[in-house]
Amino acid sequence: MKYKIEVLEEKIKNALKELGYETEIVIINPSNRPELGDYQFNGIMPLAKIYHKNPVEIANELVSKIKDFPEIKEASVAGPGFINLTFTDELLLEFMNDSEKDITSNYNLGINKTIVLDYGGPNVAKVLHVGHLRSANIGEALKRLCNAVGCTTISDVHQGDWGRPMGMVILEIKNRYPDLAYFKEDYNGEYVDFEITNEDLIELYPIATTKAKEDPEIMEKARTITYELQNKHKGYYALWQSIVKTSLDEVKKIYKDLNTTFDYWYGESDNFEYMDKTLEFLYSKNVITDSEGAKVIDVKEETDKLEIPPLIVIKSNGAVSYEATDLACLYERMQDFKPDEVWYMTDKRQELHFTQTFRASYKSGLVPTSTKLVFNGFGTMNGPDGKPFKTRDGGVMPLKDLLDMVTIECEKRLMETITENRDKIARVIAVAAIKYADLLPYRATDYNFDIEKFTDLNGKTGTYLLYSTIRMKSLLQKAKENNIEFNEMKNISNNAIKKIIIAMLDLKRVIKRSFENCSLNEITEYLYKITNLYNNFYADNKVLTEENLENRESFLALTKIIYDNNCYLLNILGINIPEKM
Repeated sequence: MKYKIEVLEEKIKNALKELGYETEIVIINPSNRPELGDYQFNGIMPLAKIYHKNPVEIANELVSKIKDFPEIKEASVAGPGFINLTFTDELLLEFMNDSEKDITSNYNLGINKTIVLDYGGPNVAKVLHVGHLRSANIGEALKRLCNAVGCTTISDVHQGDWGRPMGMVILEIKNRYPDLAYFKEDYNGEYVDFEITNEDLIELYPIATTKAKEDPEIMEKARTITYELQNKHKGYYALWQSIVKTSLDEVKKIYKDLNTTFDYWYGESDNFEYMDKTLEFLYSKNVITDSEGAKVIDVKEETDKLEIPPLIVIKSNGAVSYEATDLACLYERMQDFKPDEVWYMTDKRQELHFTQTFRASYKSGLVPTSTKLVFNGFGTMNGPDGKPFKTRDGGVMPLKDLLDMVTIECEKRLMETITENRDKIARVIAVAAIKYADLLPYRATDYNFDIEKFTDLNGKTGTYLLYSTIRMKSLLQKAKENNIEFNEMKNISNNAIKKIIIAMLDLKRVIKRSFENCSLNEITEYLYKITNLYNNFYADNKVLTEENLENRESFLALTKIIYDNNCYLLNILGINIPEKM
């Protein structure tokens, strides 16, 4: 079934054609002045330029043609040729009742693509911190949005587990425990009675990296260990496996709290298995050249306004570069998944790296031009003062500490009447507050995280949305308990209801725009708007005690539609709804 607005747009396009005006597309949008109409068509002016006619004349011709459409109650011309459209109640009610039967019909855009989404990016042996928050939240929500519009998705955490930091950590362990069997020349894979905890890694990682950065000799030893690890040195590799397991067990707990999931937990080590094949492919395409002892791919283009340096494949010391690992990752993904698109969610400051990687992939033919590579860079989350979010001692705040801090705040401010499952409910509310605040600004925008502001029950917050949605659920439950039956909307008895319906008509356009922009701010803004409109209606109408039976049935059907829609939108954002607040 075609979306109501799409059907009307097609009919207007055909009407223009019958009048002698050809146009590729007709788009109607919600009116900025509701007193003049529900929707507006602003496409007359471009046609007037093409056909050298007065736009008002064309607009009047079109209005005379479409004013008798069964969907249109009134059509009129305003200003230099804008057309205002007021819809019939029959169209609005039919749309809402169709939505009540299947809320997903407003989301599925019929986009039949396979999209690989690369997000998360935790570094093994390093604690997840607030800098990892946006990648997880944006990536998870975009994945769910892709599924909603009809795409098949493949998600990969792409963990950092194979680079020099691992060599630094293993070196620090070796210096502390030199007698471990892992470090003996005759080690052959036997069990080693050595347990490393996540707390150990939290303490080890910063010490190991600081020592290596400050002492060139230690750095060189770390490089050597990294090289030997990547060549499957039995002892280092076995210790590495233990480190990876310990680190990922903790990482998965935090991602579970954030409702973030992945189809694959691949790391750089998995991509490295494809390195030989990738290098062989690149050499066969004659795209690799020598540059000061390194092997590089020239990726600059004539239209570049800024200098784009060559992509380094193999460093002058013979080590394979981080960029080459990403090329091997793309090689693997093309072989395994044959995606239509690959989306990367990382800090926007990595744009140059991805520009180089994408160009090298296309230039070499590693990725066909038919496959779209997309870099979805995001801004940083800062503290209330606009500075990087830090702990009290000035360190980078662990993500777990942020979750705990917001959970405590939610429990203190919002849960006075709740006695059971307080910890669990507070965590769900805290995650909602964090996620909504994180997804509210445009993806590439930096924003300031203010705990008091983002846990406010009356603001544009996740807590406000949860509370409102739970109240809708409670209202529907009370209707059921009191045997009040309802099936569909029967009428539009006041303007508050019409405002809600007009906003619902705009939903598909919001979803389409959000998908095209790879950003969730359109959805977060829309979710607040539709919830606020419903709350305005609720404040002025007694839903359960309405005496007019037809009105009451319409009120309850409307409540169910908005409740179902809120649940669906919150789910796209990765936000769970607690039983109560």
